[in-house]
Amino acid sequence: MSNRLAHETSPYLLQHADNPVDWWPWSDEAFEEARRRDVPVLLSVGYSSCHWCHVMAHESFEDGPTAEFLNSHFVSVKVDREERPDVDAVYMEAVQAATGQGGWPMTVFLTPDAEPFYFGTYYPPEPRHGMPSFRQVLQGVHQAWAERRDEVTEVAGKIVRDLAGREISYGDAQPPGEAELGQALLGLTREYDAQRGGFGGAPKFPPSMVVEFLLRHHARTGADGALQMAADTCERMARGGIYDQLGGGFARYSVDREWVVPHFEKMLYDNALLCRVYAHLWRSTGSDLARRVALETADFMVRELRTAEGGFASALDADSDDGTGKHVEGAYYVWTPAQLTEVLGAEDAELAARYFGVTQEGTFEHGSSVLQLPQQEGVFDAERIASVRERLLAARAGRPAPGRDDKVVAAWNGLAIAALAETGAYFERPDLVEAAVAAADLLVRLHLDEQVRLTRTSKDGRAGGNAGVLEDYADVAEGFLALASVTGEGVWLDFAGLLLDHVLTRFTDDSGSLYDTAADAEQLIRRPQDPTDNATPSGWTAAAGALLSYAAHTGSEPHRTAAEHALGVVKALGPRVPRFVGWGLAAAEALLDGPREVAVVGPGPADSAARGLHRTALLGTAPGAVVAFGVEGSDEFPLLADRPLVGGAPAAYVCRNFTCDAPTTDPERLRAALNS
Repeated sequence: MSNRLAHETSPYLLQHADNPVDWWPWSDEAFEEARRRDVPVLLSVGYSSCHWCHVMAHESFEDGPTAEFLNSHFVSVKVDREERPDVDAVYMEAVQAATGQGGWPMTVFLTPDAEPFYFGTYYPPEPRHGMPSFRQVLQGVHQAWAERRDEVTEVAGKIVRDLAGREISYGDAQPPGEAELGQALLGLTREYDAQRGGFGGAPKFPPSMVVEFLLRHHARTGADGALQMAADTCERMARGGIYDQLGGGFARYSVDREWVVPHFEKMLYDNALLCRVYAHLWRSTGSDLARRVALETADFMVRELRTAEGGFASALDADSDDGTGKHVEGAYYVWTPAQLTEVLGAEDAELAARYFGVTQEGTFEHGSSVLQLPQQEGVFDAERIASVRERLLAARAGRPAPGRDDKVVAAWNGLAIAALAETGAYFERPDLVEAAVAAADLLVRLHLDEQVRLTRTSKDGRAGGNAGVLEDYADVAEGFLALASVTGEGVWLDFAGLLLDHVLTRFTDDSGSLYDTAADAEQLIRRPQDPTDNATPSGWTAAAGALLSYAAHTGSEPHRTAAEHALGVVKALGPRVPRFVGWGLAAAEALLDGPREVAVVGPGPADSAARGLHRTALLGTAPGAVVAFGVEGSDEFPLLADRPLVGGAPAAYVCRNFTCDAPTTDPERLRAALNS
């Protein structure tokens, strides 16, 4: 039999379409059915590259007797958290408040009014480690519902009231100044792992948004410590097992403090954010390592995540077939000395083992090793290493590949567009800029309606049914703004403006606070609102950054004021929890710097001197600077108005805070103006 998930666009939901559990997608009909039958709702939330989600599905949701009990006593609802981040956020907040921890799979029992009353994450099929089995939990909840209904509804009502009382108040809506950004830097210095790079202990996540802040802070203040933390963290990650030493791209996180063993899934958002950070690190330092990693990560995204429609898929799984028909985590990526010998022959295998840190006992499970680049003495022959890498990559391509979650998420594609546009421009790789344009075209064609409202996801050229949330509007606007600066095409600025108008009218309240869902979106038990970064910039701070850039391009006062209001939360949180508001701190750096507005005019778009000035402008390190590029007299960008050539030669105009430098025709002078 097939349940109601067969027509969904989420690969994760489709994986459950043939379960014996009679799943419903999140919908009013599911809750009506629960009311009609007078039974509670089991809400199960996960995502396609989540290891324990697959384990629980296999143990419990594919099990006949468990499914029979569920179908008799519950209405079961399956949600892909990547499609419905609002549903996920609201109930995860409840799980964390009730149990002190959260995670996926998330298992929540609700009344037919969608009020939660019992919570958990993964439940095993048999009781173990002090955990009840899933069947025991189901029987307990069924019994409580049947015999102690008043108690259950009382608990549910109290939880909902408690959540409603957690409205965030942000004191004054003033953006942070020098003092708060200095305190944030001090806080990061205290949590910095000087031995191994990064922040905090295990598991260790790539701190891309914090590194962006550190680079901008260094550019604005010259603080060497900030640059050192950024550069060392990036180097340690790039040399670790969290980075794919053969194919490029980063895994989700490292299970240890040394960046050795990753959780092997590769997410679009991590790779987009890190690609951009390494490109910016190269821009600040000229580091060869940063250049290589930025380009390899960009190439990985285009090669392995691009969909037939030109968008970017969400993720590659951690698990894959190990060659024996068993799905094993990391099977695609790890090597034993024997496997190296088989591919390379004894001599080159010995070299590869030394170069990539492959040991007899192994750095991962069952004697296998994750490839790294350990710091070591001695010089390696670059040509031999290149040949070794090529042969290993070719051999790896013959292994069963990890599954791919093909849905296109608007926000993450926005991040990828920004990364590919800038990386392509810095390293003169027009193919990467073209890939960014193709993804942007897909978003406009498929994800935007006539009112320029965003749909969050699509798959195989079909738009999903879920409305975009704040991070979708903000990150897509961010991508379009980066594309505008790189391509000199004003249409991307126009689209960003239309998206940001929605932010001002549908996601902002009278006090200037931002919400993750639109005022006219489906009403959940509360309206989600989270200003802290998770794996991606929070919608709140991403919106602040995009509003600020748009205001710099257009001189729009409402957008600038909204950005300043939104950054009030960074004034409150930056000094206290800098690790979790990195993107907000980066936007605050741009505000303190101006941000600068650069207009480059030339006699024609193909003019090489004009293109040289344009590239110099893009390579400036001034935090959050915006760049407009076009021909004299063009109305493509507001910043180009009344900007003539200088003595018939291409010229650059740099302004900040309503004052402008004299125009220059000299790339060196422009560079100095943007890097001071």
